[in-house]
Amino acid sequence: VRIVSRIQKTVNTTADDLSDSYMSGDEEKSNSAKINNEINGNWITVPAGTVQEARLKAKAKRRLRKNSSRDSGRGDSLSDNGDTVRFGPPPTSPKGKVLDRRSRQGKGRGLPKKGGAGGKGVWGTPGQVYEDEQQVDVRDPNYDEDQENCVYETVVLPLDEDAFVRTVTPIVKEYFEHGDAYEVAELLSELNLGTMRSDVPLLAVSLAMEAKASHRELTSRLLSHLCGRVLTHSEVEAAFHKLLQELPDLVLDTPTAPRLVGQFIARAVADHILPTNFVEGYKGRVDCGHTRAALDRAAVLLKMRRETGLRIDNLWGLGGGQRPVNQLIKEVNLLLKEYVLSGDVAEAECCLRELEVPHFHHQFVYEAIVMVLESSGDTTLRMILKLLKPLYDSSVITVDQMRRGYERVYMDIADINIDVPCAYSLLEYFVDQSFSSGVIDKNLRDLCPCR
Repeated sequence: VRIVSRIQKTVNTTADDLSDSYMSGDEEKSNSAKINNEINGNWITVPAGTVQEARLKAKAKRRLRKNSSRDSGRGDSLSDNGDTVRFGPPPTSPKGKVLDRRSRQGKGRGLPKKGGAGGKGVWGTPGQVYEDEQQVDVRDPNYDEDQENCVYETVVLPLDEDAFVRTVTPIVKEYFEHGDAYEVAELLSELNLGTMRSDVPLLAVSLAMEAKASHRELTSRLLSHLCGRVLTHSEVEAAFHKLLQELPDLVLDTPTAPRLVGQFIARAVADHILPTNFVEGYKGRVDCGHTRAALDRAAVLLKMRRETGLRIDNLWGLGGGQRPVNQLIKEVNLLLKEYVLSGDVAEAECCLRELEVPHFHHQFVYEAIVMVLESSGDTTLRMILKLLKPLYDSSVITVDQMRRGYERVYMDIADINIDVPCAYSLLEYFVDQSFSSGVIDKNLRDLCPCR
């Protein structure tokens, strides 16, 4: 019975809906023409049209009123066909909100709230500077009266022996390359040397004895520069005392250590960084033979300085390119003459290296060829070729220096021919022998001038 009653109700409802849907067109037009409704609290008259148009306009009006409190004054309006027109910028947030920080109540001048200094995670206005000093709270349980008078400084621990060697050794070796004593003094002043301060001269002299003569000259200048700036006179004197005590160990690495240490002592006395009675203070109380030899060497140099006016400030000589050109030319000629007499190629190579003028080796080649042209017989020619070949193979004389030396002879051959009538033929023969030995290449051989 219940099922039958439900079926009957459904059939009746369907019939009523069908009857409403088939309403005549005239009745619908008459009803739509008489519609006067209140939309959103305002009495409006719906123009002639369908009910659907009135519904669309009412829907748009409700949407506009819904957003009016949020987007007041944004330029929203309705078009003639009922669409919403927005004149302002589109919302940037997904929910349609404009992410700005202006007041939403329509008050103020439209500036950000709190001048842009408000909001979560904001520390203040742009450019605001906070003071680092903080007031000490007297009521703090950990308050101490001495806190207000404390001065905080960075403490650098003093260097131990291993750290001293690792730190100072690269500084001294780098000084041998650039020769700037001011930079070394600045670097040492930044270190806390502590009790190792007097070991700076000892380490510098030990490294210089294993280096070249020019490096020893730089070391003497460095000690004179550091005394009074980084080191005191007493510390320099203590360093030389310790140097004399360690001479037996230094001789194992440098056999000439006693002579070199004596020269360093004489140079230090001449530079007024050691007292004049330093050597005399050891008289009668020296047992070591090496120490005695060093002191004797220093005493002889100082005596020659007083009696003959020997300049101890040039004791080590000038290194490399600091020497005058005339002096270098004399030393090169002396080296070649000594080689022709002895025939020792290794000794000649060692002497050429000690000159420390790799940029001036073209002069060595030039003087060697001129010596061949001015000599009589083939002995000098064979010995010069015997010398140039190993120097070229070991790159002691580079290709550019060798080529420049030969080209200089080519340019001066006309003047040389005035003193040596057969210079052209001798030069041509020497160039052919040089090419056969592999000292020069074919292009340099072809440049050889002829009469």
